[in-house]
Amino acid sequence: QVQLVESGGGLVQPGGSLRLSCAVSGFIYSVNDMAWSRQAPGKERELVASITRGSTTNYAEFVKGRFTISRDNTKNTVYLQMNNLKPEDTAVYYCNGQLNSGYYWGQGTRVTVSS
Repeated sequence: QVQLVESGGGLVQPGGSLRLSCAVSGFIYSVNDMAWSRQAPGKERELVASITRGSTTNYAEFVKGRFTISRDNTKNTVYLQMNNLKPEDTAVYYCNGQLNSGYYWGQGTRVTVSS
């Protein structure tokens, strides 16, 4: 069974940093495009950043210059480095991606940016 498990969320002050990790486990024979999405309270889920297997990245405008997505294909892990966090970044962050022949989502990790 394929699983995506996020970690690294928590409470941080405005201007602070967090690094999220997404570990892929299970019977994996193909890890392709991966992404981080988020859902803030009362809002719809939105794409934050994506990365291809060859590490080509794409970012939402609201995180450009502050967040960095990366991946370690040897560890089947995807990361999201978040710097200069703002209160509006408060959300549940989800790892998602194309694995094997399907598309999968993790359970999410909560990020709260507050003083």
